[in-house]
Amino acid sequence: MLTGAYAFGPVSGGHFNPAVTLGVATAGRFSWKDVGPFWIVQLLGATFAAFVLLKIAQGNIDFSLANGFAANGYDEHSPAGYTWQSGLLAEIVLTAFFLLVILGTTEGRAPVAFAPIAIGLALTLIHLVDIPITNASVNPARSTSQALFVGGWALEQLWLFWVAPFVGAIIGGLIHRFALADD
Repeated sequence: MLTGAYAFGPVSGGHFNPAVTLGVATAGRFSWKDVGPFWIVQLLGATFAAFVLLKIAQGNIDFSLANGFAANGYDEHSPAGYTWQSGLLAEIVLTAFFLLVILGTTEGRAPVAFAPIAIGLALTLIHLVDIPITNASVNPARSTSQALFVGGWALEQLWLFWVAPFVGAIIGGLIHRFALADD
């Protein structure tokens, strides 16, 4: 995350996540006309990355897609057996938190050079909290890329990993826009 933000931040704003793109647009800091094209590229990039990881993982004699390939899930597909309701709430809250960190660290009054560090640390914390619950999404492109290769249950449960991050992104974007933004 840190290296990607520094490497691609000047090109794309470091958007690798459709929920981030939605949240930043909701906050009024990204053009709505660019949301769709960004989502397409994010999905293509995530799917290509998942394909590369799959090819690497297949080099391990014990690898099996039946183990989930780190796909996001709930109920029997949650690493620690959490329900879909718990997963939904965790993904909404953690995505909203992520957007608040991103928006707060990238506005005019924040020290610009440190934004990727704060964002990367926030994402690390999110993963530490969320991996046992859902395998940590907060990124619909990441969730989709894994689900496409796993198929079956992962595709059936994918709805949660679009709905929850989008709801969280909208909440984070609205909170920042109307309560925290540097006007």
